[in-house]
Amino acid sequence: MTNAGSGDVGVAFVLSGGGSLGAIQVGMVQALYERAIAPDTIAAASAGALNGAFLASRPATSATADRLAEVWSDLDTGDVFPFNPLTAFLGAVGCRDHLVSSRKLRSLIEEWIELDDFGDARIPLHVIATDLLNGDELRLSSGPVTSAVLASAALPGVFPLVRRDGRVLVDGGVTNNTPLSHAIALGARKIYVLPTGYTCALDKPPRGALGVALQSLNVLIQQRLVVDIERVPTSIELVVLPPLCPLDVVPVDLSRSEELIRRSREQSRQFLDNLPDERHVVPELMRRAVHPHADARRG
Repeated sequence: MTNAGSGDVGVAFVLSGGGSLGAIQVGMVQALYERAIAPDTIAAASAGALNGAFLASRPATSATADRLAEVWSDLDTGDVFPFNPLTAFLGAVGCRDHLVSSRKLRSLIEEWIELDDFGDARIPLHVIATDLLNGDELRLSSGPVTSAVLASAALPGVFPLVRRDGRVLVDGGVTNNTPLSHAIALGARKIYVLPTGYTCALDKPPRGALGVALQSLNVLIQQRLVVDIERVPTSIELVVLPPLCPLDVVPVDLSRSEELIRRSREQSRQFLDNLPDERHVVPELMRRAVHPHADARRG
C-alpha cells in the first residue's frame, strides 16, 4: 500500500490540497510546462491528488495543462459538492458518515483521469491519505487509482470514508497536505511545490459550516507548509511557486476557477522567468512567514 523505497527521481512536483483552490495549481502547471519544466515524479494530496493524477495520466505538454484548465473552468460547485438536504440531515444526526455524496466526485475522477492503475502512469504518482482509525499517514503508490484519489480527497465528515485494503481512509491533508517529505524520501533532487494557498483577504467569515471548516483547515495547513519548508535539506533544490494573495475565494466556491487559473498562470510566468540563483527559492509572501522577524533584525 505504501512505497517505502527511495531512489534518484530527479524533479518532483508536490501538489497540495485546498478544495476549489486547486484551480490555482493549474495556472502554475501551465507556466511550468510552457518552460519545459516537467516532473519525474508527482507527490500530491487532496485536491492536488486530482490534479496530480490527471497530469500523471498524460504527456507533460502544454496541451495537457490547457486541457486541465478547461476541465476546471467547466466545473461549478454542485459538480463536486452536490447538496442534498436528506444526505446532510442523515450525516448531521449520525446516521451516515458524511454530509455530501462522493458520487459526482468519483464520476469526475473516472472521467478526468485516463489511468486505472498506478503502474500504468506516464509519470510515477504518489498520493497521500490518512488512516482514520490509527492516524497513519499513507503514501499510496500502487493498485487502483480511483479509490486512492477519492480517499486522498475525502474531507472528513464531508465526503464518505473510503475503505481500501482493509483500512478506513480520509483526506491526506489531515496528516500531510503538502507532501514535501515524501518527495524527499523518494529521492527527488529538485522539488517544485505547487501550493494552493488559502483565502487571505476575507472581510468576513465564509458562509456555511463547510466553508468555515475548509477555511480553518487551509489556514492550519498553510502554517504546516511553512514549517516543512524550513526542514528541507540544503542539498535539495527547492522552488515554491507563489500562491495567490490577495485571495477572497473560499475553498468550496468553484465559480471563479477560470479567474484563479489566469491569475496564477500570469504570476507563475513572471516568477519563473525571474528566479534568483539560490538553492531554496521561496516567494516573499511565504518567506516572511518562514522568517517573520527577518525585517526587524535587519532594521
